Amino acid sequence: MNLPNKLTLTRILLVPVFMIFASLTGLSGIADGSFQPMYYLIAGIVFAAASFTDFLDGHLARKWNMVTDFGKFADPLADKLLTTVAFIYMMRDGVCSPVVLCIILAREFAVSGLRMVAAGAKDGKVIAANMWGKVKTVLQMLSIIFYFFGMAIAANESWDATVMVVGASVVLCWLVAAVTAISGIKYLWDNRSFINTAK
Repeated sequence: MNLPNKLTLTRILLVPVFMIFASLTGLSGIADGSFQPMYYLIAGIVFAAASFTDFLDGHLARKWNMVTDFGKFADPLADKLLTTVAFIYMMRDGVCSPVVLCIILAREFAVSGLRMVAAGAKDGKVIAANMWGKVKTVLQMLSIIFYFFGMAIAANESWDATVMVVGASVVLCWLVAAVTAISGIKYLWDNRSFINTAK
C-alpha cells in the first residue's frame, strides 16, 4: 500500500478519535456550566489534522503518480465518514439542521450508489470526484473546523461571542447544504450518459 492510501486510512482511523472528544461535552452544557471547551479544541485539532491528510494524500498521489482505484474509492469514503460524523455532533448541538444533514446524506448516497453501479459494470468504470465535489468537501471541513475551534475560544470569552459563533455556524451549514446539493446534481448530470445506459 502506497503512502497516499496510508494517509487515507489514517483519516478513517481519526474519525473515532474525533468522536470521543466531541462526545465528552456539548453545547447544552453552556447553560449549566458543564461545557468543557478543551474537549472541543482537541476535537477541532483532530479534525483539522484529518482534513489535512485529505489535501496531502491527493497531492502526493498526483505528484508521485500513485493514483489508484482504491484511492479513488477510499478517499471520498474517508471524507464522507469524517464530515458526516462531525455534522451529526453539530446537529446534536442544534447548530446543524436535520434538513442540512438529510441533504448531505442524500447526496452522498446518490453519488456512492452511482459509483458502485459503475464499478460493477462490465467495463468496471471508476468515477472520480469532480471539482464541485472537492469544493463541497473543503467548505464542509472549513465549516466544521470553524465551529469546533470557534466554540472552544468563544466559550471562554463571552456569551455574545458564543452566540456569534453559533449564528455564523448555522449560516455556514446552510451554505454547505446548498453547495452539497449543487455538487450532487452536477455529478449526476455529468454522468447522465452512464445512468441512461446502465442496466
